[in-house]
Amino acid sequence: MNPKDSERQEMDWEACTFEGAEREQLRVWRRLPLRRKLLALECMCDLASKSLEWRKSRGLPYIDPATGELVKA
Repeated sequence: MNPKDSERQEMDWEACTFEGAEREQLRVWRRLPLRRKLLALECMCDLASKSLEWRKSRGLPYIDPATGELVKA
């Protein structure tokens, strides 16, 4: 038996479901400091804006953030 085998943690099979993965994501998010959470939120907003501009530039449908309505190309 390899000594490193005894140091391995048991696999949490509950985390291998959609619900388990969501719980794990929430657990990790709760542990982040406020500064990291705000930085992540800014990055997500930037990505959403770039995605919207990309869709507009290619004439693809998108949801208008101001109205929440679908804008068809």
